[in-house]
Amino acid sequence: PKEAMKTDHELLSAFAPTGSLRASINLGNPILANADPATGQPGGVSVDLATELARRLDVKLELVVFKSAGESVNAVAAEQADVGFFAIDPLRGEQIAFTAPYVVIEGAYLVRQDSPITAMDQVDSKGLRVVVGKGSAYDLYLTRELKQAEIFRAPTSPAVVDTFMKENMEVAAGVKQQLEGDAHRLGGLRLLDGHFMLIRQAMGVPKSRGDKASAYLAAFVEAMKKSGFVADALARHKIQGAAVAPLEA
Repeated sequence: PKEAMKTDHELLSAFAPTGSLRASINLGNPILANADPATGQPGGVSVDLATELARRLDVKLELVVFKSAGESVNAVAAEQADVGFFAIDPLRGEQIAFTAPYVVIEGAYLVRQDSPITAMDQVDSKGLRVVVGKGSAYDLYLTRELKQAEIFRAPTSPAVVDTFMKENMEVAAGVKQQLEGDAHRLGGLRLLDGHFMLIRQAMGVPKSRGDKASAYLAAFVEAMKKSGFVADALARHKIQGAAVAPLEA
């Protein structure tokens, strides 16, 4: 039918104005994407979702790869990319239309084994310095939440623990699995119990692309959760500690 063709054309110009679907991929969060050590090619849950979206729209996929969440958000906000994968945050929502989350990730704190800090509520204290990845969801959240402690920004999330060690800081904050991995690698470190925030990872499209595009993307994410696509991708990439987000009511 004519109507369907028209809609598709509209969707295509909304999602792929350059002729390709440009997906913003953040390598700073290992839960979403990693570069393959052998080939340097990015792979991961976000890449799988981008690939499937391009397949459904019947357009070529072009990956626009960044080392940090902040850069990957800016690319979509500035329309240098058409879709992206980020934590839902009100600050980012001004220019980007978010879907519901497809995965949820825990944010945790790490301290040295001999640190006097034993619980999360002790972190926001005068004289304590908390290291976060610059522009990450943890940075945005803790900048709002911490009143006493000082925030120190590492260039990227994967650099947080090394910065924390090198600068002799008191607390490192980030993706629970990343911190667990670092603690295992370096020794003499421990995670505080619980999570200080639950990050909801969603897809997003520039708001300027219109309601039809954001509605299509929202429906796509629900379909990917419901079909088991997201769960399969997490399992295939051996991702620990990220759970498939519940379906929207």
